[in-house]
Amino acid sequence: MAGGLVALLDDIAVLAKMAAASLDDVGAAAGRASAKAAGVVVDDTAVTPRYVHGFTADRELPIIRRIAVGSLRNKILVILPIALILSQWLPWLLTPILMVGGTYLCYEGAEKIWEKLAHHEEHHEPAAAEGAEQEKTMVAGAIRTDFILSAEIMVIALNEVADEPFVSRAIILLVVAVLITALVYGVVALIVKMDDIGLHLAESGRSGAVQGLGRGLVTAMPRLLAVLSTVGIVAMLWVGGHILLVGADELGWHGPYGVVHHLEEAVHDATGALGGVLGWLTNTLGSAVAGGIVGAVVVAVVLLVQRVRRGEGAAAH
Repeated sequence: MAGGLVALLDDIAVLAKMAAASLDDVGAAAGRASAKAAGVVVDDTAVTPRYVHGFTADRELPIIRRIAVGSLRNKILVILPIALILSQWLPWLLTPILMVGGTYLCYEGAEKIWEKLAHHEEHHEPAAAEGAEQEKTMVAGAIRTDFILSAEIMVIALNEVADEPFVSRAIILLVVAVLITALVYGVVALIVKMDDIGLHLAESGRSGAVQGLGRGLVTAMPRLLAVLSTVGIVAMLWVGGHILLVGADELGWHGPYGVVHHLEEAVHDATGALGGVLGWLTNTLGSAVAGGIVGAVVVAVVLLVQRVRRGEGAAAH
């Protein structure tokens, strides 16, 4: 009896060690996958603050929380199951689906630029004055845009752990979804509340240096948020264009991505110590240009369709 108990305890110890090793492997793989998706995380962080621009301070964190919950729901309930199913049985569909999302991002970015250039931006009351309906619209738009960025994050992570067993892949992607969402929206919350932190420091009655820092934050944050809003628009073109270039290359159309890649390598080789950074900037610029071209075409088609519909509506009356 005692011998059997000892043997059972030994078996439990072995299983515990195996589980611990497996958890270590999952943690390491999740870390690698998250690092691989870091570029898209930066884009996501840049895009999101523009959705809280114009709301009162007391609504900023609730809005960010709602977007974060929507983002996590997108990743866990929609993107993760679809990605796992497709990677297991229809891996060839992942790239075309991702390219559809990339096209939508290009359209979003190009539409914002068109509105600015054509002075078609809507001039309405501040978002805070429009109440819950405007807040609901902005949150829905943010979650819709986040869906595309989240899909790319999850697909990048999936590619990094494609050789793992199905269950391990599911656990790793779940960990990545939670970590990335917490990181992105934690940073976004810090950015949009920095002016409140500055106001607190300025009114704290502490040293002049601390108060000066607080006043500096209060002054700088509106400008920073405006800059981030612009960066977010550019990021849509950059990420969308990159998705399309890489996707087209994987589907056999190597020309567009080949041009960008050769330019990147040429800049990298010609600029010495700064080659890595300047090469990356060249790739980013090429992706943004490609995204802008595709986005402009889609915007033109959408505007043409809207004009035709308006003409048909006028004729019907």
